[in-house]
Amino acid sequence: MDDHSTNNDSAGESRRPLISSDLATPIYGLFGLGTLYTLYLAHEIVMPIILALMTSLLLSPLVKKAYVNWRIPRVVSSLVLVLLVLAGIVGIAVAVATPALKWMEEVPQGISRLLVGQSEISRQIARVTESAKQVEKSVEELSEIEQQQPTTVVLQTDSWRSQLMAKARNGIAGLALALALTYFLLVSGNRLTRNFVRQLPIDQRKTVLRITHDSQHQIARYLGVLGLSNLAVGSITGLISWGAGLPDPAVWGLVAGLARFVPYLGNILSISMLTIVSAVSLDELWMMAIAPLGFLGLTTLVGLFIEPWIHGFRMAINPVIIFVSIFFWGWLWGPVGVLLAVPLMTVIQVVLKQIPKLRPVYKVIAR
Repeated sequence: MDDHSTNNDSAGESRRPLISSDLATPIYGLFGLGTLYTLYLAHEIVMPIILALMTSLLLSPLVKKAYVNWRIPRVVSSLVLVLLVLAGIVGIAVAVATPALKWMEEVPQGISRLLVGQSEISRQIARVTESAKQVEKSVEELSEIEQQQPTTVVLQTDSWRSQLMAKARNGIAGLALALALTYFLLVSGNRLTRNFVRQLPIDQRKTVLRITHDSQHQIARYLGVLGLSNLAVGSITGLISWGAGLPDPAVWGLVAGLARFVPYLGNILSISMLTIVSAVSLDELWMMAIAPLGFLGLTTLVGLFIEPWIHGFRMAINPVIIFVSIFFWGWLWGPVGVLLAVPLMTVIQVVLKQIPKLRPVYKVIAR
């Protein structure tokens, strides 16, 4: 009898969970905070890895198709695709940077012409300036009392140019790491996935393979359709800018097309950019409104009617979740996080949908 009770006690202890339900939530919360801190602290390493994983998910079907249909070795097709991606990035950077820097040198003259000219904007600014002078005259009397006190002068030794160059070097190094890792993932990533799946229980293997396949399909579908629509929007925006008389219309069309890869914020950035360029370059108010209003109408037509008609609702995620994710990843990783926000949410959506325990979370964030 004692032996039987002892066995029951030992069996009960073995069935007892390692972490009690009272401690599970705080421990999971600490684990989440630790993960966020790690992602933020190690962003120079984590971002290239995530970027390489996203790029390999997009390009791996092409590598597989080239091998199956034409017997092209993975080493050759992967190298060609990575070089094409690098050439595209360099080409876009050169096409945008050279005219943009030239235009930025002409901005001060355009702003001075806009402010000094006899336009309605300059008259409004003159009234504001006169009011500011009156306020400044009142403040000067108070500042004379404080002039007798010693003033501490802080010298800024690090200029914004040096900071920009440092960020550019870090960005180039991260891009090189991401492209190199993308190449190795395209060559050996499939074998690595199979080796990982073999170590899992049989009932979990299909889930992992399904997650990988669906992630590739969703990201390729998203970027493919969005790329075609953005190409059309950028081309038409360039024609509108050319018709309105803006300088370097091809640059503004290219920037507007690329900015649409960032939902919501990209359209706001493009409208603001076209408004500023039009206000600086043109004289008449109605001409200034052609480019920004034309882009607004075009992107509204494409976003609300054409893209859903082509492939249904592109994202099955609530727009609020997408908007919050853009700010979250942007806060965590900067501009690269903004670009990766929607592809990351696509992968997260696939994972939540395929795992039964996480499916309630998917139903909450779904559209």
